[in-house]
Amino acid sequence: MTSSVLDLAPVVPVVVLEDAADAVPLARALVAGGLPAIEVTLRTAAALDAVRAIAAEVPDAVVGAGTVISPGNVSDTVAAGARFLVSPGWTDALLDAMQGSGLPFLPGVSTTSEVVALLERGVTGMKFFPAEAAGGTAYLKALSAPLPQARFCPTGGISLASAPSYLALPNVGCVGGSWMVPGDAVAARDWGRVERLAAEAAALRG
Repeated sequence: MTSSVLDLAPVVPVVVLEDAADAVPLARALVAGGLPAIEVTLRTAAALDAVRAIAAEVPDAVVGAGTVISPGNVSDTVAAGARFLVSPGWTDALLDAMQGSGLPFLPGVSTTSEVVALLERGVTGMKFFPAEAAGGTAYLKALSAPLPQARFCPTGGISLASAPSYLALPNVGCVGGSWMVPGDAVAARDWGRVERLAAEAAALRG
């Protein structure tokens, strides 16, 4: 597996699952559509079971955990079989735990000072969150000149329509989004629709 989450796929689906039983068919639909890297957020009680199920039953998926906000989250998700970690922000303790996990990870940033602090710690791959609310493509473009070594996965408010403008930036490796896993499709278990939306997103690679 690549050492950076940023190089796995142009789009990383951000998945919120209320029922772990949906994890495997959802992951299979995303993989079939061309999106193998899947971020399962730790926002629900079903999340760890969902990670565990995808890791065990969907070998073509690269399942990761999102909304990782504590060292405990890191150890729990590693034990569940996660293959990458994503946080909305970071602290020294959280960063130490993520670095110690041995997994690729993306700590979240929304300010220049946070970016500089991570570079100081040897981290060059980051999540830019919440992307649209924090300045969008204009902000990232402005960062590229003084901080060209930083690369980002913008997440938060990104759509199929806006994703290409992010992916065109030299300091963006991929984007995260949930538009290909809409809540109504998951609730209806309409995996065919998820696969079609995933294929549209995968085509953004250009």
